[in-house]
Amino acid sequence: MVLELKDDSLQQLVAEEKDVIVQFSAGWCGNCRLMKPKFKKLASETEDYKFVLVDAEKFPESRKMANVDNLPTFASFKNGELVNQVQTNKFELLKDLVDEVARN
Repeated sequence: MVLELKDDSLQQLVAEEKDVIVQFSAGWCGNCRLMKPKFKKLASETEDYKFVLVDAEKFPESRKMANVDNLPTFASFKNGELVNQVQTNKFELLKDLVDEVARN
């Protein structure tokens, strides 16, 4: 299941959850729209982590947590800390990010 943030509260969510995978996107971003179903598919296959969608345009404080400067950006957080982030439209790189969380 994917949680879509309705306010700029990623910092609180990351502090409360052990492992969080985030897709930062925007409504105008074509690659973001292409990656969203793939992100949701990964979320449905992996119940060990919290998957979150963040509108990087609406929520600047959340965006700063992963130093987002290009979209889509995917980030992993563990125990409240940023572990890694990747700016990509390639499913393989997103999958690698999720697999890295599993190894740590």
